[in-house]
Amino acid sequence: MKKITIFLLAALLTLTGCASKPEKDGQPEQKPNETMTLTTLNGSQEMISVEVPVDPQRIAVLDMAVLDMLDNWDLGDRVVGMPKSSTVDYLKAYNENEAIANLGTLKEVNMEALMASEPDVIFISGRLSAQYEALSKIAPVIYLSTDAQLGVVESVKQNAMKVASLFDMEEKAAEQLQHFDSRVEALRQAAQGKTAVIGMVTSSNFNTLGNGSRCSLIGNEIGFINLADDVDSTHGNESSMELLVKLNPEYIFVLDRDSAINTEGAKLAQEVMNNELTAKTLAAQQGHIVYLTPTVWYLAEGGITALDVMLQDLEAVLLSE
Repeated sequence: MKKITIFLLAALLTLTGCASKPEKDGQPEQKPNETMTLTTLNGSQEMISVEVPVDPQRIAVLDMAVLDMLDNWDLGDRVVGMPKSSTVDYLKAYNENEAIANLGTLKEVNMEALMASEPDVIFISGRLSAQYEALSKIAPVIYLSTDAQLGVVESVKQNAMKVASLFDMEEKAAEQLQHFDSRVEALRQAAQGKTAVIGMVTSSNFNTLGNGSRCSLIGNEIGFINLADDVDSTHGNESSMELLVKLNPEYIFVLDRDSAINTEGAKLAQEVMNNELTAKTLAAQQGHIVYLTPTVWYLAEGGITALDVMLQDLEAVLLSE
């Protein structure tokens, strides 16, 4: 009888042990405490290594480009918090989801709400780089950015593959990214030798943007000759319409910052650009004043769908002629 009891107890322990390691598609499930090392920028713009949980289930997203990626990989149900003051058209469902906590803005985090959301990992963009250390006390922080020197397209590729590695989504990400190079090349050929001024309208002013500023894709990778490429500031240099007449570009690309951030009472970029001086430029006369999709270029640059939309904006004017 004693031997039978011992045998039954051993069998029960074996079954219990098996039950603690359920299988998925023939493979043991990931251990909850398993981590992997990712490289990321920190608050000092230095590359560091961070231990991050593998396949995190609770994600705080303070970078719209990463939310874009998660949405592409059907992982949006893991988002527990985001800055709901920022809205990108194709990601609007997340803003409206009451189960997702409102973490403030892309520049100012509601720390109490962030802690309450109990994230496994936090994703941020450059707007929050100064708060990197404070955020790191809540959960591992991954800070990604687009690098004008590396190029927007290459930045998207590298960042997407890095994030995808956390979720075993590299194959799907690679498939989504593979079509961008050929589209960029077609645009580059169409833009060869063409002149442009790239600018951002904010507070009713037109600010010129250099190839190291926002919208760097247009000059650096598509190859337009940027006639005002003497600007380092991210938001550009305030300029006059007289400058546009003097430079007389074939194309004027306009980013409407006020529309992107829903500035109350602000003039639309089209209103600001519709004047007698601008009308004298080659760009206006040839129908080449191009209004970029504002929320995408200003808030979501770096995402997979965002890059698709950005290229569509350029294809509509360059490849449809």
